[in-house]
Amino acid sequence: MPRKLVVAGNGMVGHRTVQALRDRDQHGEWQVTVFAEEARTAYDRVALTSYVDGWDPAALALPGADFADDDAVSLHLGDPVVAIDRAARMVTAASGRRVRYDALVLATGSAPFVPPVPGHDLPGCFVYRTIDDLDAIRAATAGTGSGRRAALVVGGGLLGLEAAKALRDMGMSPHVVELAPRLMPLQVDDGGGALLARLIAELDVTVHTGVSTQVIEEDRGRLLAKLANGVELDVDLVVFAAGIRPRDQLATAAGLRTGPRGGIVVDEACRTDDPHVYAVGECACVDGVVYGLVAPGYAMAEVVADRLLGGDSVFTAADTSTKLKLLGVDVASFGDAHARTEGALEVVVNDAVAGSYKKLVVSDDAKTLLGGVFVGDATEYALLRSLVDLPGDPLTLIGPRGGGGGVGVAALPDDAQICSCNAVTKGTITAAIVTAECDDVPKLKGCTGAGTVCGSCVPMLRQLLGACGVAQSTALCEHFPQSRASLFEIVRVTGIRTFSELITAHGTGRGCDICKPAVASILASLGTGHVLDGERAGLQDTNDRFLANIQRNGTYSVVPRIPGGEITPAKLMVIAEVARDFDLYTKITGGQRIDLFGARLEQLPQIWARLVAAGFESGHAYGKALRTVKSCVGSTWCRYGVQDSVGLAIELELRYRGLRSPHKLKAAVSGCARECAEARGKDFGVIATERGWNLYVGGNGGTTPRHADLLVSEVDKETLLRTIDRFLMFYIRTADRLQRTSAWLESLEGGLDHLRAVVLDDSLGLCADLDRQMAAHVDAYTDEWADVLADPDKLARFTSFVNAPGLPDPTVEFRAERGQPVPVLLGTPAVMAR
Repeated sequence: MPRKLVVAGNGMVGHRTVQALRDRDQHGEWQVTVFAEEARTAYDRVALTSYVDGWDPAALALPGADFADDDAVSLHLGDPVVAIDRAARMVTAASGRRVRYDALVLATGSAPFVPPVPGHDLPGCFVYRTIDDLDAIRAATAGTGSGRRAALVVGGGLLGLEAAKALRDMGMSPHVVELAPRLMPLQVDDGGGALLARLIAELDVTVHTGVSTQVIEEDRGRLLAKLANGVELDVDLVVFAAGIRPRDQLATAAGLRTGPRGGIVVDEACRTDDPHVYAVGECACVDGVVYGLVAPGYAMAEVVADRLLGGDSVFTAADTSTKLKLLGVDVASFGDAHARTEGALEVVVNDAVAGSYKKLVVSDDAKTLLGGVFVGDATEYALLRSLVDLPGDPLTLIGPRGGGGGVGVAALPDDAQICSCNAVTKGTITAAIVTAECDDVPKLKGCTGAGTVCGSCVPMLRQLLGACGVAQSTALCEHFPQSRASLFEIVRVTGIRTFSELITAHGTGRGCDICKPAVASILASLGTGHVLDGERAGLQDTNDRFLANIQRNGTYSVVPRIPGGEITPAKLMVIAEVARDFDLYTKITGGQRIDLFGARLEQLPQIWARLVAAGFESGHAYGKALRTVKSCVGSTWCRYGVQDSVGLAIELELRYRGLRSPHKLKAAVSGCARECAEARGKDFGVIATERGWNLYVGGNGGTTPRHADLLVSEVDKETLLRTIDRFLMFYIRTADRLQRTSAWLESLEGGLDHLRAVVLDDSLGLCADLDRQMAAHVDAYTDEWADVLADPDKLARFTSFVNAPGLPDPTVEFRAERGQPVPVLLGTPAVMAR
């Protein structure tokens, strides 16, 4: 019979403990019961602030969090352990459920520390720790109108700055109050803290350091916070993020020993003074230290899993290095960041103009690297964190031309940790590349777990691939050795206008289903003619070939453009009449369009003739082009709206309609920070503020969701349009085939900072050309379906059967469901079969 393991707590570390055990337990030695306090499965609390981007809990869920396919794990949500009977080896949960254990793991985590400030329990005061906390803060901010957007964050450490970012993303103007003389006092020194305060103050966050909050009072429906220096802050809400305290009450009640400053005392095996009870994560105290980071917690989880199966693993000195992007500012530290080692020396490069602070702590002989601090620019962090022996002058590692001072991954020993979150060494990654044939970053992530938590080590993974001789081919396909971006430049510069010319001059063979559509897209992006002109028609994918999406039954969809979702009653009537007369299935989509399904190929020109006559044009649902610009109702109707989101969405959609690109493009405009148009899940999204527009880029709501990054904030419309123009054209020039903007931005060398330098600072000298290219597109736009209707040669393509034009496909029938026609297949659709 398997032994019984009970895990009290289902945070990141508790979840990791169960995962590590199940990965190792090949013989089914343990049956696991998990008691979770929260009513939801385990989620990524490190990324809690990103929850504000889309308010989607599923986006934070940890892989396999529900253990739905694992019969050896029983998960009880919303039912925490409330008592431990060590003599009987029994736990009791809040529901009254009692479970016996052979081993018990306490993973109860920590609780927010709320200073005993008078008024801390008033309505409008919150803590920042869980998804439920953020939901409560969001509900409180929903009622704040114009002029009622101030918030106070008590605590200027990591949690406090994360809370400030979340509040700012909700449309609030945060004040951060920190008792210590600098922000993030545990991670950075005075110099780094001073720069950090300056950089954050430039981002609409007011910083108060070296002062405490004395009292919070109710004041005419708001809150009045009085600071020790006499400053009074009139705010709408207060968030306490002043640190954490280990949750050891359950252990204390059971008679287990705790540390002098809290935490359940454990040995190197993470075992308490009861040999049947372990403790991991933020509730555990190892050698008098309670670790508040996920990496040490994960290391403890691995130790416990090994011990439960008879191993002898021990928890050694924890890696407390951190790399964060707080409010868009890089902050990183590692090792002896405060130079507490006897004889330690500090090497500092403080560039106030560039906004960067870098410090290395070295031994008294300058041969050993002990630690470091980075603020504003953490480029060298990934490499230096794993370096011990210095290869030369430490100043060359962080100087203006440093970049590691010529030191690469080859300088690191095999036991150097590349991924501190999952404790993955260089040797493990190298072995995965060489022996497991992991030849790209996604494969390395899947094989080793590196880069799957905070992602700061991903650049090092790429370097290790290169160091192991893995060359990433940039060839478009076997017929073109060039990348898509290179072919784009060849076509742009040479003026080549056909696929035949291009493959003759720069490729081999006749082409394939990879290069033909890619070249067709390039030609269309450069505005070289209609997609069905001449040989170009044969290059297109099926959908582009007939300017409609083919459906599973061989019929086609008709999707007219409805810019911004705004439509007149007269146009609505035309759509209704077309749907009725052609017996089409009709659906209002999430992209604020009306899609008509079930059209036969020969019906498409007839349908579009009526739609074009009514003023409609192609919605490009079939093409790798701009689909929609979704919008909320904005300031015209909504009481929360601060800008005309509908008007801007229409302008953007009409500006970029027909713009061919490496992949489809989706956009949105929200009229306020409530984000009803879901702009941060789009390729480019705009959110209104009272002072202008915020532009987010690189989002994706598809199978691999990614929240968009803030490119520019509070700009006027002219600047906004110019920035979007350049962003789109730079993407079209440089992206790979079928690469969404999200993947493109992640693969872009230098990432968002490089993109910002290109489109805002003109670092590559391309902006004038990008501007001209977009202007040419806007000026030359014509509706593709209107052009087809005016050209008999193009119309001749729309025939299901050459020898019987107009004859419907006999393999497709329709039946009525919910009052609409739904297809029934009687065989393989003839249009698809041909």
